Amino acid sequence: MASGIFLLLDDIAMLADDVAVASKVATKKTAAILGDDLAVNAQKATGFEQSRELAVIWAITKGSLKNKVIILPVAFVLSAVAPALITVILVFGALFLLYEGVEKIEEWLFHKEHHEDKEELLHSTPETILEIEKEKIKSAVLTDFILSVEIVVIALAAVAEKSFGVQVASVVIVALVATFGVYGFVAMIVRMDNVGFWLIDKGHERSGGFLINAMPKLIKTLAFVGTFAMILVGGGILAHKVEFLHHYFLEGVPAVVNELLLGVVIGVVVLAVVKVFHMVRGK
Repeated sequence: MASGIFLLLDDIAMLADDVAVASKVATKKTAAILGDDLAVNAQKATGFEQSRELAVIWAITKGSLKNKVIILPVAFVLSAVAPALITVILVFGALFLLYEGVEKIEEWLFHKEHHEDKEELLHSTPETILEIEKEKIKSAVLTDFILSVEIVVIALAAVAEKSFGVQVASVVIVALVATFGVYGFVAMIVRMDNVGFWLIDKGHERSGGFLINAMPKLIKTLAFVGTFAMILVGGGILAHKVEFLHHYFLEGVPAVVNELLLGVVIGVVVLAVVKVFHMVRGK
């Protein structure tokens, strides 16, 4: 009896260790997407009244959890029944990431800044502010859904060789980190200026001023890093999942540089195709 209990505990310990290792691997693979998720949502969570910022972030967090509840079972079923579809989803997700990344670069290069949302919030009335808030939350949750699909699929692909139980446990852990970790950090970022003002009130002008000035710079830095990460991850996925693309790699160049160049080139092509489609559709 005692030996049976010890064997059970040993099996549980081994399973926990496998899950911990698999979760670490999956988290590393999705780190770039998590960084982009953080950057995107930090931008979307700003521009509200200070009294509403945390409420908005909590609403987006709940929407993100609902997204995971939908995505996770579908991903596990596809992994067990039709694993080839996981690769297809990865490739399409990579194309979306490259499109988003190159589009952001285009905005930076040609100074196509979008101030409509901020202007709408600044000139809104008390009667319309809640409706605007709801629309922005819907937009943020939709963006989270797309990024969550990519996070879950990449995490699942990273642990595809593990047992099904380890796959489920590790991917669920990554999904929870992608929700509470990301939005918890977003909440910290958007409240940095509040902490700064509080420090100034307490007589710590230098520390308070530093936090107030650091918040917009941090968001811009996250946006830059997130864009770079999207292109690198998208190019890496295509490089590993689409075999013939290896023939276009530059010899003697590090793989990360090849994947970045591949991501930029394909991202430009995808962006051009989307623009042509919109032009034709507009006509």
